[in-house]
Amino acid sequence: MTTERPDWARRIRAERDARGWSQAEAVRALRAHSKDELPTDSSLLRRWKAWEAGDNAPDDFYKQLIAKTFGTVTHAFFPKPGRRDGGAEILAVTGMDTLDILSRLQRSDVDTATLDALRITVDRLCSEYAYMPSEQLIQEGRTWLRRVAELQGGRLTLSQHREVLTLAGMLALLVGCVEYDMGDRRAAEATRRAALNLGTEADNADVMGWAYEMRAWFGLTAGDLKGVIAAGEIGTQVARNHSVAVQLAAQEAKAWARIGDRRQTELALERGRQLLESLPYPENLDNHFVVDPSKYDFYVMDCYRKLGEQRMAETLANEVIRASTDFDGTERAPMRIAEARITLGVVAARNGDLEGAIEQGKIALGGERKSLPSLRMVSQDLGAILAANFTNEMAAQEYLEILRRM
Repeated sequence: MTTERPDWARRIRAERDARGWSQAEAVRALRAHSKDELPTDSSLLRRWKAWEAGDNAPDDFYKQLIAKTFGTVTHAFFPKPGRRDGGAEILAVTGMDTLDILSRLQRSDVDTATLDALRITVDRLCSEYAYMPSEQLIQEGRTWLRRVAELQGGRLTLSQHREVLTLAGMLALLVGCVEYDMGDRRAAEATRRAALNLGTEADNADVMGWAYEMRAWFGLTAGDLKGVIAAGEIGTQVARNHSVAVQLAAQEAKAWARIGDRRQTELALERGRQLLESLPYPENLDNHFVVDPSKYDFYVMDCYRKLGEQRMAETLANEVIRASTDFDGTERAPMRIAEARITLGVVAARNGDLEGAIEQGKIALGGERKSLPSLRMVSQDLGAILAANFTNEMAAQEYLEILRRM
């Protein structure tokens, strides 16, 4: 009876193959990335072979070192499972359901239990960003934002006032993201600015940092690459040791990759990698405003695609799809998967596989949950290659027409 290799074992092999390393060369790379003295090459080689075979898992020290060797973070390679039920958690913590919360808000009855319930509600909404239809999420997000904002006129202690401002800021960030996904750039920018003001008033570095991250994201999809870098630098100053700084570094890396500066791209990616590696593991990986370790592969994938590192981009795209899909085939992060599909399409097109490129491109465009600006941006990479290399192919022209209508 054959036992299937664990995902981490399969990935170690895939990452090594993508770099064209032998196992002995991988061991040498592992040693080069370690600050500590390691066993002999022969001993390490035996361990490496056992890891690739899935015979035994690396310990925490080697997990971190393997991730560092491959330019990513520990829990991208060795993820921890976990999802939360917001409604059940509210009941467990506060004994309230949604109707109870609304009743208290209408009476301006703000106590610790009410704030706990609101906090869990905001977390739930932010966790639904990846898969809930935009029209549904934006309606619910705006409704809760209005309810929370109305609390500011009530009798609140200083700490309660800051908490309400922070919750309103997080909801404004969420609403702004969905507005931008739907193509309403003007509304999204106004909402982003409102979130920044709320974060500033609450003196909350996370809210302010994510407001600048949204500015970087807007700039990236609009082609304002200098604006991306400027927003990243300001946001990092505001929230230097917070997880949002990881995503700010990633946005800067994406901008540098589009400029064509490989060195600055690598520096930004490494800055983000080091910070993410140092942070505690997130409690809720589904929250859009939490940088989960697997998302780092998504950032690097984008940069490698732009820099023309085909094997690396392809390896990471397959990993993003795998990590974002449940065992039953449910896509937990359809927008990430869509961009990974485009990356696979770009690799196929560069290899002369027109049929494979268009197949991946069409799958990417066919999802129900999508961020139109981001999808347009990455789809342009595939479109440019099709236009340049398959000018006379009807299938390529049909796909390019689909892109023009987006």
